[in-house]
Amino acid sequence: MRDIDEKDAERHRAKMAKRKAVQDAEVAGKTVEKGLLIVNTGPGKGKSTAAFGLALRMLGYGRRVGVVQFVKGAWHTGEKDAFAVFGEKIVWHTMGEGFTWETQDLKRDVAAAERAWGKALELIADPSISLVILDELNIALRYDYLDLRSVVAALKGRREGLHVVVTGRNAKPELIEAADLVTEMGQVKHHFAAGVKAQQGIEF
Repeated sequence: MRDIDEKDAERHRAKMAKRKAVQDAEVAGKTVEKGLLIVNTGPGKGKSTAAFGLALRMLGYGRRVGVVQFVKGAWHTGEKDAFAVFGEKIVWHTMGEGFTWETQDLKRDVAAAERAWGKALELIADPSISLVILDELNIALRYDYLDLRSVVAALKGRREGLHVVVTGRNAKPELIEAADLVTEMGQVKHHFAAGVKAQQGIEF
């Protein structure tokens, strides 16, 4: 370990003490507790992964989690298998049939989205569930498979204390406006551009 001058150490202590006082005062000023509407969007990788990280956190406290996947039904995913070990603590519905450019059938895509949204409303109404993840709902909204106003109204009117996470690129401005927390994940570099295919344990 490098030698640290005592004066530098003392300056550091004083600086961190001031910073701690500011941080403590800011934290003390936050008194509201409520269910959050969280949106993970943007072109970068990791939107669903971040949502599943929150699911693990909730499950760690013994709370129930509901998941509805709007698009990814055509893929078998490792996260679904991993969450299965939590038994009845997790309610998982994979309702999609793949990306719209794969199905190439508008009626089929709309019907799948409507079924998934119906299941989402059931989970939102279930008082035993603390967190609902609506994976790739933004894709369904982007292609107008669902009525945006109805979806936003239902999310805004969710029961007190329920946290909802919506994932997917191109979140609609109306959803962003309604949300409590919006994270836009940017893409700096992606291995796909270098010819690397989707890999087990990373993409699915």
